[in-house]
Amino acid sequence: MFVSVFDIFKIGVGPSSSHTMGPMIAAARFVSNLDENPIPRGARLWITLYGSLAYTGIGHGTNAAVLAGALGFSPETYDKAEAEAALAALGHRKTIAVAGETVLLDPDTDLVLDRTTRLDAHPNGMRFTLLDPAGAVHAEQTYFSIGGGFIRTEAEIQAGDLPATPAEDVPFPFASAAQMLEMGRISGLSIADMKRRNECARLNGAAFTDRLAAIWTVMDACITRGLQTTGELPGGLRVKRRAKAIFENMSGRAGRNDIPLHSAIDWLSAYAMAVNEENAAGGQVVTAPTNGAAGVFPAVLRYYLDHVPGATRDKIPDMLLVGAAIGGLIKYNASISGAEAGCQAEVGSASAMAAAALCAALGGSNAQIENAAEIALEHHLGMTCDPIRGLVQVPCIERNGLGAVKAVAAASLALQGDGTHIVSLDACIETMRQTGRDMDERYKETSLGGLSVAVPDC
Repeated sequence: MFVSVFDIFKIGVGPSSSHTMGPMIAAARFVSNLDENPIPRGARLWITLYGSLAYTGIGHGTNAAVLAGALGFSPETYDKAEAEAALAALGHRKTIAVAGETVLLDPDTDLVLDRTTRLDAHPNGMRFTLLDPAGAVHAEQTYFSIGGGFIRTEAEIQAGDLPATPAEDVPFPFASAAQMLEMGRISGLSIADMKRRNECARLNGAAFTDRLAAIWTVMDACITRGLQTTGELPGGLRVKRRAKAIFENMSGRAGRNDIPLHSAIDWLSAYAMAVNEENAAGGQVVTAPTNGAAGVFPAVLRYYLDHVPGATRDKIPDMLLVGAAIGGLIKYNASISGAEAGCQAEVGSASAMAAAALCAALGGSNAQIENAAEIALEHHLGMTCDPIRGLVQVPCIERNGLGAVKAVAAASLALQGDGTHIVSLDACIETMRQTGRDMDERYKETSLGGLSVAVPDC
């Protein structure tokens, strides 16, 4: 099995990897594939969103994202001002250009939120249909946004969500934590070293190094922007940005004798909330492993650099690789999708990744790293995904802060032991998968239960 570090950490746009990035990618792919056959003059593009995309798509910006994708925008190069101008023009023109033809697309009538039809393959479904002037189907495809910006067709899901790369393609194709630990024991290599060798088997060493460095650059820049910005977040909840105030308060108290030991919690929260406030505002973020959980991992890395004695930036690449190794195992064996398994799959996974990364940076053994990931994930089991009004704001922003805190605590606990523990990471991942399967869909990113209905919508 091989899931690249660049699949787990993808540069994209907020507020949701599953509800914004995935639909944008799917729409762009469908429109791009229309180039393969002649398009009838007067054709119309019909887009239908299902399940969680239909229930919370407006709050997550799915409608705008899918239209932007049809216009040719992609998360990696997304320019917010340019996209908003193009969407405004689409609202007036009501057409898009595809392979030299003009295709009808009216955002008011041709984008449908179907909250009654359930697609079995995944809760985040969307169907793109190109109709000829007589109303007959010329081309059609159904995509599923399965979390973290990944999309799959129904056929691809049935064939296997993430097909394992042939063993001969990478030197350490571990598909479980047990295999990862055993391969490390036999080879004498760290998890980061094994992951690096896998990556470099597919990507030139220099190109890999540069691309990995770019991931942290975007993460760190996102934290910095969030720590410098004030105001209300869009969407109508009137949520005020708080990261800047927390950061300034903590910075003003630095060096004072009355600072309590638990101030580390405030630093972590400020860093994590800065990222997720940027995400909620539709800014550039890195999936880690999703947008809704994008603040946990970079917050722990920033905390390591700014607050841990002896920290060095040289450890950042290894931290990214270790985090990706854990995230890949969770993605392959369970889910990172809130619509599929609740927030345990998003913030829980992010916390496990961050705990493992910090444990590695602090000198933990492979066994201790696996233990840190397990501790962090275990104590997120059962966490629901119930965003108020479908916005990635409440409880999502604070939840990232707490996920970062748990990650640091888990790494510290693991380093106090020798790596032996009762529940393996594999068992914890499987438990998370089963818990997600059994969880009522009202608590899986539909905003039909939990906090979403506990707060009056007025």
